[in-house]
Amino acid sequence: MFSKIQNGRLSGAEFIASPFFDERPVGEMITLLVIHNISLPPQQYGGPYVEQLFTGQLSPNEHEYFQSIYQLKVSSHLFIRRNGEVLQFVSFDKRAWHAGVSCFEGKEKCNDYSIGIELEGSDFDAFTDIQYQQLTMITQCLKKYYPIKALVGHSDIAPNRKTDPGPYFDWEHYHNLLK
Repeated sequence: MFSKIQNGRLSGAEFIASPFFDERPVGEMITLLVIHNISLPPQQYGGPYVEQLFTGQLSPNEHEYFQSIYQLKVSSHLFIRRNGEVLQFVSFDKRAWHAGVSCFEGKEKCNDYSIGIELEGSDFDAFTDIQYQQLTMITQCLKKYYPIKALVGHSDIAPNRKTDPGPYFDWEHYHNLLK
């Protein structure tokens, strides 16, 4: 299903434009894939809230938690729902605002050279089989188009600040699926 990228977009993914991106530095190669988790409100799945956050349309009145985040300017390239649906918010050729203050192998500003994928989930729940399947297909596709050298969690590039994708993300299973 996810075997082609055209004009920075993944075929088979619904595209919903986020305003929270900018240009990558000239000549910067995409060498890093960063895996995150997100659920809004925390540990509640389904609904429109992640999409609303990534498009700047989250209302602070929908849930008290949203009062502290509704003005954030964040996005990811992709969002994989628990049912396997894949949404794309930013072209892979652009810099999505997903990693924040970050560093990988001594190189800062991971947004400059990474693709961010958010999995609908939390640090407290296992991810679904279909999420792993979709993530695997997408990773394999991305590696055909971009010189990705490392697959990491948000916690690996911002260890004192972030914990995602969390202890329930099964890295061994993911790597085995990629073989």
